Amino acid sequence: MCTGWCEERCGNSAGGRWRGKRVDFQSWLPFSLLFLVLWGQASPQCPTSCLCSWDTATVQCSDAGLREIPEGIPPETVTLHLEHNYIRNLPESAFRDLVHLRDLYLSHNRIDSLATGALRHLGPELRLLDLSHNQLRQANREEFGSTRAKTRLYHNPWHCNCALQELMETLHLEPETVNGIICESSVRGMGEGSRWEDPGSQGEHAGQPLVKLLDSGVNFCSLHRKTTDVAMLVTMFVWFFMVIVYVVYYVRQNQAEARRHLEYLKSLPSPRKTPTETDTLSTGF
Repeated sequence: MCTGWCEERCGNSAGGRWRGKRVDFQSWLPFSLLFLVLWGQASPQCPTSCLCSWDTATVQCSDAGLREIPEGIPPETVTLHLEHNYIRNLPESAFRDLVHLRDLYLSHNRIDSLATGALRHLGPELRLLDLSHNQLRQANREEFGSTRAKTRLYHNPWHCNCALQELMETLHLEPETVNGIICESSVRGMGEGSRWEDPGSQGEHAGQPLVKLLDSGVNFCSLHRKTTDVAMLVTMFVWFFMVIVYVVYYVRQNQAEARRHLEYLKSLPSPRKTPTETDTLSTGF
């Protein structure tokens, strides 16, 4: 048993031990908080409404009700799923920081426009670009940049013209889906009265696969050049007609002015002869 002195000593020693532990905890607390802050800053963040798999560098944002490209996509992302949303357009800076991206899924959205260079920032590692099942009508090479990824463009309401033809010749289209690129409308042809390009009209090639049209010899760029030639010819004719009208108007105005001037001269009184002139004329000298 412990006497009173022993109890006091034991109490002092126990209190010393607890005070020592409390001092140690207080000294480690700032370091712990600093570690947590630094770890939170260093760890990658996942965008809102998305699921991220860090081991495969995959960001899953499909069927998330998105109306635009989410912000804060980790730069290390390799696979990005954005299909089955309500995205309408792709801004130019959408994928600027995703230099390691290899697979980009954008199908089943409402994309109807691409900003110039929207896909230009995608790195050379990109191997798959899925833009199928959207609302794209027109596109050109500047919007896609120099990507060599396997591209899906089927199930879009395409308006087939020269720009789309040049794009098709540039992209690496997925062979299994290339026949699904259908012309919902096209440049108006030779027998359709007007050959002006009208995206709202159907055209003679509506409902046909673009690739089969090109294979059969249809050249939309040739139609475009002919349309440009006709436009230049019409413009020159209009200017020539305006010049002729002006010349005719100018001549008629001058004739009218000359006629009025002649009539004015005729209306003036003839000058009277002096007596000396009368005498001279009468004598014959």
